[in-house]
Amino acid sequence: MRFLERERTTLAKLLPDLDPALREIPLMELERPGSPGIRLFRDSGGPGLLVPESHQGRGATALDALRVQRAIGSRSPSLAVATTMHHFSMATLVGLGGLGDGLEWMLIEGVASSNRVIASGFAEGRPGAGILDPSMSATVTADGIRVNGVKRPCSLAHSMDVLTAGVVIPREDGQGDELAVALVPADSEGLSVSGFWSSTFLAGAESEQVTLTDVLVPPELVLRTVTTSGDRLDELQTAGLVWFQVLMTGSYLGAASALVERVLLNERVPEHERVRLFVETEAAMATAESVARRVDAGEVDESALAQSLCVRYGVQDALARIVPRAVELLGGLNFMTSDEVGHLAACANGLALHPPSRSRMTGPLSAYLADGPLAIA
Repeated sequence: MRFLERERTTLAKLLPDLDPALREIPLMELERPGSPGIRLFRDSGGPGLLVPESHQGRGATALDALRVQRAIGSRSPSLAVATTMHHFSMATLVGLGGLGDGLEWMLIEGVASSNRVIASGFAEGRPGAGILDPSMSATVTADGIRVNGVKRPCSLAHSMDVLTAGVVIPREDGQGDELAVALVPADSEGLSVSGFWSSTFLAGAESEQVTLTDVLVPPELVLRTVTTSGDRLDELQTAGLVWFQVLMTGSYLGAASALVERVLLNERVPEHERVRLFVETEAAMATAESVARRVDAGEVDESALAQSLCVRYGVQDALARIVPRAVELLGGLNFMTSDEVGHLAACANGLALHPPSRSRMTGPLSAYLADGPLAIA
């Protein structure tokens, strides 16, 4: 069947071992706490997906990555959501590579060559915060920096090798403060993981609480930006937010696509209903692809961010139509005899829960429409 053909072909090209492995495991096993999905992602080379081939990665474009996330989401929504957070961190580090002195690329190569999983401790969940605004406090010492703070929920909490966190530290020239990224090894003394996620939905994403208590981060794992908010870093924040919207949209489209695929394979469903679902789902994907193509063209600016938000909210509305219709067409027997239909339906609604929410962005988008600057609320 042609549905999801491009997405699964892209996944097979970049991470050839992942989809066959996921197909062998029942959906609900992939979605439970302790799921093998993240291990399979690691073993398949997934951590290096966005790293250029010249730095030992898979060299995926934004369009590739969007299609990969949709394909993964159709097998395991939990894995797609969790790995989006890894890719979000990697996209930020790759962006920092263009601002730094080369140390960033050494770290990026280390992630790709060793298949290390990175969890995001950035402030993307806090209203009014940029992705690199300080999510934790830091104190400079003779041995590095001491970091304190809490991130919850933090996907990949149990499987992460490294936690990335935005901090503010004094500039080395003594001229004020600067934003920096701390790379905190998961086995650092003072880092702990505790329970947070109580829902059965997306439980395989390992979204728990990560607490840092006086954790020492050595200087070589602190990436200075030599800039403050309002300087060139705003470009990096914009790019990170665009990547986040694109990949998270693809992940939840994948969850919905798993339901649609079940409808399309059911010949008892009237042909016109199957085609209708197919058309609306592919139209939603096409809008997400338009943003990914802008990223690949280097057009990652305020306009692209506004478009990525509009697309994400538009896809939310499309899913609100697609998912209930797919559940209805699959019928009560499918719903009653398996947890899969209800689980996928619930997971697909999760896109609306990620920041920035549409309600908070109503004012900023209205101001942007009237030729004002775009603020993230």
